[in-house]
Amino acid sequence: MPTLPPEQPEQPEQAERSGRSEHPERLERSKESRLSVRDSHRARQIAESFGTDAERYERARPSYPGALIDRIVTDSPGPDVLDAGCGTGIAARQFQAAGCRVLGVEPDARMAEVARRLGVEVEVATLEAWDPAGRKFDAVVAAQAWHWIDPIAGAAKAARVLRPGGRLAAFWHVFQLPPDLAEAFAEVYERLVPEAPVNVRWLSGPPEAAYAPMLTKAADGFRTAGGFCDSEEWRFDWERTYTRNTWLDQLPTIGLLTRLPQDRLAEILEGVGAAVDKLGGSFTMRYSTVAVTATRNGAGPS
Repeated sequence: MPTLPPEQPEQPEQAERSGRSEHPERLERSKESRLSVRDSHRARQIAESFGTDAERYERARPSYPGALIDRIVTDSPGPDVLDAGCGTGIAARQFQAAGCRVLGVEPDARMAEVARRLGVEVEVATLEAWDPAGRKFDAVVAAQAWHWIDPIAGAAKAARVLRPGGRLAAFWHVFQLPPDLAEAFAEVYERLVPEAPVNVRWLSGPPEAAYAPMLTKAADGFRTAGGFCDSEEWRFDWERTYTRNTWLDQLPTIGLLTRLPQDRLAEILEGVGAAVDKLGGSFTMRYSTVAVTATRNGAGPS
C-alpha cells in the first residue's frame, strides 16, 4: 500500500498530542523534510527497503481484484506483460494465471529472489534504468509501485516498450482504517518516530482525498511523457477482514515501518494490537483498488 500521502500541514493540536510541542526546532525540521506524493519517487531508501522482510511481504500483502486483472488483460492487444516494481510477484502471478507471459522488473534483489522462487522471471533494476534490449510488451503494469517511479521517465520507458494499442496501468489499494485504529497508530507512531518524514494523520481522513494527488501525478506523467491516449481511472471496491495477528503481520511491510529498529517497531505493534483488541480482536477494512491507465498510440517516444 502506498505510504507517502499528499502534504498535509500538521495542526498545533496534533503536535501537542504527539508530545512534540516542547521541541519546536525538531518539529520545523520534520515539516521541512516531510515527503509527499509529489517527490515520493526520490525516496529511494524507502522504495528499496521492502526486501528487509520479503517473506513477510509475500505472506501478508493482499492480492488484487480479479476484475482488475481481467480488464487489463482484455483491454491489451496481447499476453506479454511487463510488471514494473513487481516486488515478490503478487500481481505478476495473477497475470500469469490469466494466461499472460510476465517479466518483472524490481530494484530490490531480495524481493526479486522471492518472486523468482515463486515462478516469475525478474530482472533487477529500476524501471528508469532498465534496458529492454528491444523487447516489446502488450501491457506495462505497476502494482503498488508507480509512486516510487519517476512519473515522466517511467511513462516514457513504458511508451518505448509498449506495442501500439498496449496498455499502461498503475494501480493501488486505497484503504481507510477504522477511526480508533487510525488514531492509535498515529499516536504511537508520532511518539516513537518524531523525526518521521510523513504525516500519518492522513490514515484517518477520506481515502479518496488522500490518494487523489497520487492518481493525478501518474496521469500528468503519462501526458507529459507523450505517446499515450488520454488516461482514465478505474475503481474496484472490496473488503477484507483482519484479525489482530493478520493485521500486525501486514503492518511492518508498509514503507513507514520497514526501516525502523526492532524495538520501536515492537512498541508500535503493541499499541496497534491493543487498539484491535478494543475492537473485539478483528475489524473489516474497506478497500478500493484504483487504477490510472492509458493506451499507447502510434506516436511519442520510441
